[in-house]
Amino acid sequence: MSRELAFPGQVNLSVPRWDQSTFWGRFKHFLAITDWRKALYTNTQLDEAKELVEAYNKGGKASRVSVDELWHAKHLVDSAFHPDTGEQMNFMGRMSFQVPGGMAITGAMLQWYRTVPAVVFWQWVNQSFNALVNYTNRNAKSTITGKQIGIAYVSATSSAVAVSVGLNTLVKTAPPLLARWVPFIAVASANCVNIPLTRQREIIDGIVVFDENDNPVGKSKKAAVKGITQVVVSRVAMAAPGMILIPIIMEKIEKYHIMQRIKPIHGPLQMLLCGVSLCFMVPAACSLFPQRCSILVDNLEPEAQETIIKQDPRIKTVYFNKGL
Repeated sequence: MSRELAFPGQVNLSVPRWDQSTFWGRFKHFLAITDWRKALYTNTQLDEAKELVEAYNKGGKASRVSVDELWHAKHLVDSAFHPDTGEQMNFMGRMSFQVPGGMAITGAMLQWYRTVPAVVFWQWVNQSFNALVNYTNRNAKSTITGKQIGIAYVSATSSAVAVSVGLNTLVKTAPPLLARWVPFIAVASANCVNIPLTRQREIIDGIVVFDENDNPVGKSKKAAVKGITQVVVSRVAMAAPGMILIPIIMEKIEKYHIMQRIKPIHGPLQMLLCGVSLCFMVPAACSLFPQRCSILVDNLEPEAQETIIKQDPRIKTVYFNKGL
């Protein structure tokens, strides 16, 4: 770690450390804030990091802090505090918890997929986890009621279970590998239900959009749809490599005699492989689209266009936080 000192005004913490217009820049940014080790920090350490960042932004003394240490504190803040509210997010709902939480649940779904009770239980666990993550990482400028959260949760869980049980019945006479892919199809289907329903208030009421200087200029439903669609694609992409490739690997190696003798480790092995996949895929999937999403004013609904043009007809593009 570099010991170059961070003097007041030297580091701009209001923007990410790396260029967000490129995939590689976004990947390095999300690799820093979704690092599973950041889930191990205590609330006290997180609060200290936030205090350091706030003190530096106010021009406070930072002669004892290096540039790298300052960015480390900023990434800790980004990993644990919601960008809209500034409040500390639920521990299990943070993206930094996606690797430990996701590897355990995904590994279990891939291992115990043959019986209906196992399918129902693990899909329920997975959708409970997804609902928490979706709510935690929503665009917090839009409110959602407990009833709407409940409907989203029940709908996503029901769809995942229905798809899993239905496909398991259909593939009983198909090659074994197809049965191993059922959990992924169910997860992908449920994400298409869970995320839009959890964030339905954004679609119904629209979300706040900003000009290039982060001044609010109106609300848009089409901006909400664009952001949520990108999040759905990212979540499916996050799960795809592990849930598609690991079944192929397990189908091959389980045929070896030694693997037949150590069946109890098949489950932990799949969890480990899922963890390796998620260490790369969580930041990669989050990097598919810019976090500060943009949309042309001409592509907004007429009423949103009218509101923005009345304020400043020179505004051609607006921006918003798409959530994760």
